Amino acid sequence: MDKAPPEYWLRGSIEGVPDLLQPAAHALLQSKLEAYKYTESFDETLLWTTPHSRASVGFHLQHITGVLDRMLSYAQEKSLSEVQFKELENEDVPNAEITIDSLCRNFDTKVEKAIDYFKKLHHTDLTSKRSVGRQGLPSTLIGILFHAAEHSQRHIGQLLVTVSSLKIEDGEAKSALL
Repeated sequence: MDKAPPEYWLRGSIEGVPDLLQPAAHALLQSKLEAYKYTESFDETLLWTTPHSRASVGFHLQHITGVLDRMLSYAQEKSLSEVQFKELENEDVPNAEITIDSLCRNFDTKVEKAIDYFKKLHHTDLTSKRSVGRQGLPSTLIGILFHAAEHSQRHIGQLLVTVSSLKIEDGEAKSALL
């Protein structure tokens, strides 16, 4: 039996990422791994199902990519674009043209972009002031990057619960037909 590798935080430092951003990088990479893992055999027809009036798998996957994209904009002192606002608006809108694979690949690409950005930073940059959102709420560069990683992990946990719940419901529905 193949032994799964340890979680990213137990695999050592990610080369080129400042020490203070290692936990954020590890969390993002773990989120990416788990997004693929938890959706591996998930029924595509359930992508936009909202069990118990909770968010769908499609929402969670779009949302973690969108949050990471928006946080990277704020980290780089950029305002959100119209495209980003439109994507935010559509995160929970069912779209039959979107697949689990495309959602996971989009998140994968965004995580790699974030890690590349982390590698360009120096530890002295991390306490730099940043503004978040239309109201310009105060934060720091490290605060924004930590939030992006933490938020991704939180939604991956919710994704796991949603996937598990839908698999149980789908299995029960199929059993009832037998």
